[in-house]
Amino acid sequence: MTRAAAPRRTSRARLTARRFARNRLALCGLALLVLLFLAAYAGPLLSPWDYRTHDFLNFLSGPSAEHWWGTTQSGLDLYALTLRGLQKSLVIGVLVGVLSTFLSAVAGAFAGYFGGWTDRVLTGCVDLLLVMPAFLIVAVLSPLVRGSGWPVFVVLLAAFSWMITGRVVRSVTLTLREREYVKAARYMGVPAPVVIFRHILPNLSSLLIVEAVIQAGAAVIGESGLSYFGFGVQPPDVSLGTVIADNTNMAASYPWLFFFPAGCLVLIGVSLAFIGDGLRDALDPDAAGAQARAKRRTPRTAGGAATKGHR
Repeated sequence: MTRAAAPRRTSRARLTARRFARNRLALCGLALLVLLFLAAYAGPLLSPWDYRTHDFLNFLSGPSAEHWWGTTQSGLDLYALTLRGLQKSLVIGVLVGVLSTFLSAVAGAFAGYFGGWTDRVLTGCVDLLLVMPAFLIVAVLSPLVRGSGWPVFVVLLAAFSWMITGRVVRSVTLTLREREYVKAARYMGVPAPVVIFRHILPNLSSLLIVEAVIQAGAAVIGESGLSYFGFGVQPPDVSLGTVIADNTNMAASYPWLFFFPAGCLVLIGVSLAFIGDGLRDALDPDAAGAQARAKRRTPRTAGGAATKGHR
């Protein structure tokens, strides 16, 4: 007789992927984000126009077979210009999301694990940065580093977008450092950085992944806002914010100048919001179930209260 095969254990990554796949909005957001990346990097190859090439025979022309999304006041092809701006906005959003999440994870974990003066110094820096007007500071500092290129702009955005997540990581670390496996590692003489990166931060991976996606969406909106006012990406580079700013005055008369770049910006925000919600529900199914049960109970409670009041 052969023994029955033991059931395979499903890994946490597979369970998370299955939960994420059941969320239709999350899948739509992921597919939309992939399409945006493909359009940003493969789309310019389909057009004969470069984003820096002027067509002096077509100024402010509408969408046509020659210029798919029309042209600007100076004869630039809006399709090539918008996709170039989409590239820069996506790259800045991803880099800011990763960098700010890394800063929040390291600062919050070290503050919560060590405590004492380390906690006081890092928490003081977080409190100081939280009360400072980040938008104005980045706007003031950006002209000073204008010649350094957009990577410095990424650092400025990330430096003012990690504090809230850092406080959350610190609070969770205060609980995790009292767990048995963390205490055992400390008693065995494992160095503190190794304990943090091997035992504490992996237990915060679900929180950090969701926060990275949310920070990426916020960074895209923030970069577009700063570029719109002239404090972000500078010529000859372009972003969605600069494309929108250059054509805002003619948006009412020539709507395609505003519709296409603003539409790309909205699609980025919507896709990242759907992905963030899907990851949150997939990584923390208990919270998602509790939220769904609360929504199901709300109409009954409201109906019961209304009936009682009517009587």
